[in-house]
Amino acid sequence: MSNRILVSGGAGFVGSSLAIGLKQLHPDWSIVCLDNLRRRGSELNLPRFKALGIDFVHGDVRSTDDLDPQVLQIDTIIDCAAEPSVLAGFSSPQYLLNTNLVGTINLLELARKTNASLLFLSTSRVYSIEPLSTLSIVEKKTRLELASEQTTLGISWEGIKEDFPVNSYRSLYGTTKLASELLIAEYRHSFGLRAIINRCGILTGPWQMGKVDQGVIVLWMAAHHFKKSLKYIGYGGTGKQVRDFLHIQDLLRLVDYQLNNFDALDGDVLNVGGGRYSNLSLLEMTHLCQEITGHKIAIEPVNTQRQGDIPIYITDCDRITQKTSWQPEIKPEKTLADIYKWIVQYEDSLRPILS
Repeated sequence: MSNRILVSGGAGFVGSSLAIGLKQLHPDWSIVCLDNLRRRGSELNLPRFKALGIDFVHGDVRSTDDLDPQVLQIDTIIDCAAEPSVLAGFSSPQYLLNTNLVGTINLLELARKTNASLLFLSTSRVYSIEPLSTLSIVEKKTRLELASEQTTLGISWEGIKEDFPVNSYRSLYGTTKLASELLIAEYRHSFGLRAIINRCGILTGPWQMGKVDQGVIVLWMAAHHFKKSLKYIGYGGTGKQVRDFLHIQDLLRLVDYQLNNFDALDGDVLNVGGGRYSNLSLLEMTHLCQEITGHKIAIEPVNTQRQGDIPIYITDCDRITQKTSWQPEIKPEKTLADIYKWIVQYEDSLRPILS
């Protein structure tokens, strides 16, 4: 295993969690985190890096000057750099396009020049919104649920598979990630790039600075803790829309395995998510947050649906489980409890950000 790793987007939630987790597992590895510190709260990770001997570079994947191959002598790139908000594609498309697409190009060039391998964190948002919005769905007491019979390719009760349609619109965010996947395939063919692509669903856990458009699990728990109001948006304002989600420590286990078995997985495109093991509707999440915090807050029903929203998404992780035996281990109740303990422990620092 090569042990000189660059984590782009390294001060963000996913990047910092993977960098810190890998350093704790492998103290002898050299890990560099590069980040532009644009997202509020990312600066809180810098002391954590220093304490573990993780190097930090204040840089931006949009700038080739910040990705100098003479300076960054690396073996592996873990690409966590992204504007991850679907809504940002409607409000600030230029930043999203430059970060997610130009940033990928610059990192691919760095990989080519240094002969580094690439572990790319893509997204479930590469799958097209139109077929996701027209799945056969059954309404139950606390959630929407996939019907047992489906007519669309790549979907079953177990969830969305890797061959689900990607041939119509999906949001600018999803499009930049799909375009990045295609560029990675070309670099593999043309330059022998070693690469693995993980199509991740919702990732969450302590140290995520949750917002309305990205980080909904932390947002929900923080709102209950700080007694702030929330909204059930769309789908009748009932909160029955469903997502699966994965604790960041479950992702860390997978990434560690992939780094240590890169050749066996080189070229793979893999769905990664909580699947049937870890998923909730907003309504179900509200009930758990109430139990954990002891607080009940106002939640306003809003009938109007937002652009890019879908009623249900469950990841089918069968391909990656068959290849690696990896599967989620942390249940939703434990994930929410971990987030709550973190908020309580760092309440003074987090109040200005999460409340």
